[in-house]
Amino acid sequence: MNVPTRFPYLAALFLALLLGGCKKDAEPATQPSTPTTPSTTAPSQVVEWLTTPDKTTLFYRPKVSLVFGANTNSDPTIVVDTTQTFQTMDGFGFTLTGGSAYVLSLMSASSRAALIRELFATDSTYVGVSYLRISIGASDLSSQVYTYDDAGTPDPGLANFSLAPEQAYFIPVLREILAVNPAVKILGSPWTAPSWMKSNNSPVGGSLLPQYYDAYARYFVKYVQGMQAAGIPIDAVTLQNEPLNPNNNPSMVMTAAEQAAFIKNNVGPAFRAANLATKIIAYDHNPDQAGLNFVTSVLSDAAASPFIDGSAFHLYGGVIGSLDGIHNQFPTKNVYFTEQWVQAPGTTSFGSDLSYHVNNLEIGAPRNWSRNVLEWNLASDQNYGPHTNGGCSQCLGAVTIAGNTVTRNVAYYTVAHSSKFVRPGSVRVATNTPTNLPNVAYKTPSGKRVLVVLNSGATLQNFNIQYKGKVVNTSLYGGSVATYVW
Repeated sequence: MNVPTRFPYLAALFLALLLGGCKKDAEPATQPSTPTTPSTTAPSQVVEWLTTPDKTTLFYRPKVSLVFGANTNSDPTIVVDTTQTFQTMDGFGFTLTGGSAYVLSLMSASSRAALIRELFATDSTYVGVSYLRISIGASDLSSQVYTYDDAGTPDPGLANFSLAPEQAYFIPVLREILAVNPAVKILGSPWTAPSWMKSNNSPVGGSLLPQYYDAYARYFVKYVQGMQAAGIPIDAVTLQNEPLNPNNNPSMVMTAAEQAAFIKNNVGPAFRAANLATKIIAYDHNPDQAGLNFVTSVLSDAAASPFIDGSAFHLYGGVIGSLDGIHNQFPTKNVYFTEQWVQAPGTTSFGSDLSYHVNNLEIGAPRNWSRNVLEWNLASDQNYGPHTNGGCSQCLGAVTIAGNTVTRNVAYYTVAHSSKFVRPGSVRVATNTPTNLPNVAYKTPSGKRVLVVLNSGATLQNFNIQYKGKVVNTSLYGGSVATYVW
């Protein structure tokens, strides 16, 4: 493991866990000087956790004192107003792909248990990931393509349906996660229906044949029931990952008209008949113009709408602010953010990825009504695998696992800045956004206030945090992100 100049708090914790101890307050090797260096002696009313773009500070709690008092400066001020409330948060996390589960399964039992605890435990010393997306069948970050009914001939009665492909390592790893944090919410998304249900009889592209709509609805029911029987509750499903993308392996096209028909005539009634509480979420793709038209069409369908909890988005096209428009158009429907990749190092940097993902995902998505924020792949090996032939070969996991060696990458830190503090049930509250200081704030079920701030500028910025008329002054270097808790 590469150890930066300032030893990362959670890396120290992980090593300590392996040694049987728990080092809770690692001191930095160096303390960067700032024009506004708070006192380190007075008790702090605000706890700060910091990550810098040069990686000298990685999700670290500086030993500083931040105390609310009178405003004595002219610095920009972020005003936190907990009397104005917005959506309730479901959680923050990643997609546990088949490849993620596979590389986790290759670790020793003790190393895997330590990493799972680091990621998912809700104790104050851990990251507390609270939401996972999983693939229904293979995704492009599985080692091979499969569904749960790969009969060579049509099987509309689903006699060959089986979750056996997940029994070797996926379900066991997911059970280990739920043993650490049983409250993790799980969203399931398919990349394709079985090939025999499709217009091109292939796992790539094609569309669902109308004569198999009923069988595919029952396929979803069997999946939810089977996972429940395995001890894995499925909170929600989307009906097709990236329904406007025919090029991935696997993939399937599903138009807005097809999805609306499938929901109102088949999967919605099938879930109701089976007494499933699992939510049905529409779309699961980009908020570009085609995507916004898709969501509008499906949610406007009077017969489909009662079965639909909301809509889900990625950000490979369009802008995150478009989610606000969907909320305003359909205020009774929830909004979710379900995927964004990090590209393997080379064309991007840790600093640029940190700024983009915090600004658009950890801050931008909740400010535009999303109830969750999910980065793409939880874990990959040192070669960015496994993946299918034609699947993503440059997707950097939140952690890279090589044997029992774990490297924590940028998505690990972007998610940690929210997941550790913004527990499920937290409510977003109002803040203003001074220039170069995008931010989002919450009040938590335990009564804490949490503020995530990015300095999107290039230079150090002094600023104030105001709450109930009192002010605390602090600063962030350009490109840095901090979470403040009080």
